[in-house]
Amino acid sequence: MELGLGEIVLIMGPSGSGKTTLLSMLGALLKPTEGTIALNGTTISALAENRLPDIRLRQFGFVFQDFNLLSALTAQENVAIVAELTGMRSRDARKKAAALLGELGLDRRLNFLPEKLSGGEKQRVAIARALVNDPALILADEPTANLDSKIGHEIMRLLRKIAKEQGRSVVIVSHDQRIKDIADRVLWLEDGQFKEMVAMATDPVCGMTVEREKAAAAVELNGTTYYFCARGCRDEFEQAPSQFLEA
Repeated sequence: MELGLGEIVLIMGPSGSGKTTLLSMLGALLKPTEGTIALNGTTISALAENRLPDIRLRQFGFVFQDFNLLSALTAQENVAIVAELTGMRSRDARKKAAALLGELGLDRRLNFLPEKLSGGEKQRVAIARALVNDPALILADEPTANLDSKIGHEIMRLLRKIAKEQGRSVVIVSHDQRIKDIADRVLWLEDGQFKEMVAMATDPVCGMTVEREKAAAAVELNGTTYYFCARGCRDEFEQAPSQFLEA
């Protein structure tokens, strides 16, 4: 498997197929018994154990299904403490944490303890914590499991937006079929192997991500095929394709 900058990959599959094990290996928490794992040209699976904590801290952002927030710390402190671990001054870390939480719509929740936050707000804090050290790769393990479908989908779309804007790669492990549209690729993992790959495309009219094979319509233009979530989007595109391609 190869990941590109800003690419969002969703890994799905039955329980026991190896999804969480794969995520742990990608995050340098487990070493593979075969094969290698490389990050930006460095084979991290071959590094000594004493070099891995710093890589985990600076290169990876982790998002968990049960949030894993420190109950005695406020939302801002939960994010800032991770930045402080890299040596950032407390004042600068708190400022950066506040800015990130503001981007995620939590500017009025900075001083709230986790027990005072909703499930969706806790997950936004967890995402801010994952992003605070500007990681190359964000790893999310069942991030919508403890959220209702609407909130979970909104948060995943928000994560997609930030990842695309900042060029962060994202790997999500989930059983949630409802978040397939936020991924650039969907991989099916079964018995420790990828059995099926689903290619995704972005509707140039509405911006929704759709499965190419299940797209409601498609148009070929100048050697490129464009896929649409609905015939209405296709019709709108055909009336003025240059308008959407320039955008």
